[in-house]
Order: sequence, then structure tokens, then C-alpha cells
Amino acid sequence: MVLILTRRVGENVIIGDDIVISVIEVRGDAVRIGINAPKDVAVHREEVWLQLQQANRSAASSPDTAVDAAVGELFRRRPPRQRPG
Repeated sequence: MVLILTRRVGENVIIGDDIVISVIEVRGDAVRIGINAPKDVAVHREEVWLQLQQANRSAASSPDTAVDAAVGELFRRRPPRQRPG
């Protein structure tokens, strides 16, 4: 479903019970918006969200050797703690 709305500066769109999108400024072809959402709701620009999705897909499909190499690199940077005894 796609909902297309016209809003003016100072007007809002409300999503559910707790997300408010406010039009802050319109300058040329750019629109500044404010988003008020609960802390447990992730809010990202689309290009950032796409990068996160790609990183998650890459991490999920990484072979064990890549994971082992990453863990090995972490230990090379910081030696494991010595156990007392």
C-alpha cells in the first residue's frame, strides 16, 4: 500500500500511536523532516539501511574461514587475558 500526502511546514504525519513525522522546512527540491519515534524503533536514511542490509547478508553468508580469520585478527590485536593461577 502506498499513501501519498501533501503536507506543509509545521504539519505532521502520525504512524501508529507513537511515530510522528514533521515537515520542518522546504527549500527548493529538498524537504527537511523531523521524526519522533520510540528508542526501540530503528530510523535510518534509505542508503544507510541498504548498506546495513548488505553487511548483514555478507556476514550471514560468510564461510567459517572468514569468521575464523576475523577472530584471529581480533586476538592478534589484543592478546587474550592470562588466567590467574
